[in-house]
Amino acid sequence: MSTFTSLLPMILMFIVLWFLMIRPQMKRAKEHKALLEGLQKNDEVLTQGGIVGKITQISDGYVHVEVAPNTQIVVQKQSIGAVLPKGTLKSI
Repeated sequence: MSTFTSLLPMILMFIVLWFLMIRPQMKRAKEHKALLEGLQKNDEVLTQGGIVGKITQISDGYVHVEVAPNTQIVVQKQSIGAVLPKGTLKSI
C-alpha cells in the first residue's frame, strides 16, 4: 500500500501531462497529415515560412508552388501550413 501511495502523484502528473500536452499535439499532427494528403493541383496554400502561392505540381515529398506569374518555387510537402480558400491570391 505504501508503494502505491508514493507512486500515485507520479501517475497523476503523467495523466495531466497526457491530456494537456501529448494528446493535443497528436491531434494537430493527425490534422496536418490529412491536410497534406488532401493537397491538389491549383490549391492556394500558405507555407510555414509565410509564402502564399498556387500549387502547380505535386510529387511524393515536394510541391511546386507558383508565387508569381511564371515564377515557381519547390518546397517540401511538410512545409505547407494551410490551404487557403479559393480566390485568396486575387484579393492580396
